[in-house]
Amino acid sequence: MNFLGHLFLTQDDEALTIGNFLGDFIKNHELPQLDAGVRNGVYIHREIDAFTDSHPAVRESLALLRPAHGKYAGVVWDVLSDTLLMQSWSCFDHKPPGEFTAKIHGIIGRQFDLIPGKIQPMVQRMLLNDFLSGNHGHQAIENTLSRLQRRASAPQLLEGGALSLDKHYEALMSGFKTFYPDIIRNVFTLRSERKW
Repeated sequence: MNFLGHLFLTQDDEALTIGNFLGDFIKNHELPQLDAGVRNGVYIHREIDAFTDSHPAVRESLALLRPAHGKYAGVVWDVLSDTLLMQSWSCFDHKPPGEFTAKIHGIIGRQFDLIPGKIQPMVQRMLLNDFLSGNHGHQAIENTLSRLQRRASAPQLLEGGALSLDKHYEALMSGFKTFYPDIIRNVFTLRSERKW
């Protein structure tokens, strides 16, 4: 999942939210330097990724995307998943998505000192670009995938993500609505067991 899907799962705890937000940017050797709550958030981020990768509905979605996107089918699904969440938002939260994004921006602002210094400039740019609200719709999908192409060994496989969403929309949305309640329950159980 991308940022929106991850952050929805830990929004009630500020340190966990910061760690979950930073999960893809933190290396193992950097973990001991983090605040304990942030470190737990990184662990949750990794658990979310592992659960997502093994979920049958996600695997079915990846099979649909693989003919067009090959080894980057998972990357494309991650980007599309935030659009799918935004478009099905009322299934998971009774408050409007704008309240959620404002809440996350507030958390990041209040807890900015918990973010490692080398990552802070990137986070500031993300906040300025309204990274949660502005990453949905066809042009936003293509813009995100275009940025990712710069680091890809086969950048052509990241083209046409919005077309893939249109082509497989019903199946992708159905799979997402099967998967996302399961990840919500999984994170709740994980946090209950570990008392986070």
